[in-house]
Amino acid sequence: MNIAQALAHAKTLGLDHLEAQTLLLHALGLDLHDRAWLLLHDRDELSLGMLEAFNALVQRRLHNEPIAYLTGSQDFHGLNLAVDPRVLVPRPDTETLVDWALSLDLEQAKVLDLGTGSGAIALALKHAHPSWVLSAVDASADALAVAQANAQALGLAVHFHHGHWLKGLQGRFDLIVSNPPYIAEGDPHLPALHAEPRQGLVSGVDGLDDIRHIIEQAPEHLNAGAWLLLEHGFDQAPAVQDLLRQTGFSQVQSRVDLAGIKRCSGGQWPEVK
Repeated sequence: MNIAQALAHAKTLGLDHLEAQTLLLHALGLDLHDRAWLLLHDRDELSLGMLEAFNALVQRRLHNEPIAYLTGSQDFHGLNLAVDPRVLVPRPDTETLVDWALSLDLEQAKVLDLGTGSGAIALALKHAHPSWVLSAVDASADALAVAQANAQALGLAVHFHHGHWLKGLQGRFDLIVSNPPYIAEGDPHLPALHAEPRQGLVSGVDGLDDIRHIIEQAPEHLNAGAWLLLEHGFDQAPAVQDLLRQTGFSQVQSRVDLAGIKRCSGGQWPEVK
């Protein structure tokens, strides 16, 4: 079977053509963005070993295993991150949170990323703002191992801490960012996410347990005038904004993702008068 035939067969099984190309490039050990190579070599015959490797990847993808787990990497805000089932796959929509943080134009800021996972947010911020002092927390030692490996591979200095949200942290920050779990228990979309770590997805009956905890505890760790920015579910902006206002945050607002959905909400801790 040649390359064109292998891709056509994957399509008949129900796999997206671009995804099939990505998996075939991975099976061949080529750059995942080199789709032009496949077009130029579409009549090249595949060895039995390469075909078996490709077919195995196709079957895993058809069972909703994320492409990033199959290839071992994910692009995020211009960085290539290693990912595996120990961490959630960084989503393009989370770049909304990074862009909002960068738009604050802070100088010499102390920044904290809560629930860092693969390190995506913290590393993107450090890459864009080398002068910022970045700290990142995760309750999963396995996730921290992935984040630390990414930091080392990218040559970016981030201070990693093993812990549950803000518990045990010392000092105050100029900015706290977080993409916490925000899916409600029993959400119908959860079965499609079965390959990813559940503890990074689900947060109570309404999906807001961890967001409540972060908002309640954040003021003790924010400098006057500092910001708290949170990613949340597609319909949670009003509830998150209410929580921020009730806790005493000002300038409460939201930002939309690539689909125009309010994906992040945040506020500023008031200046001392």
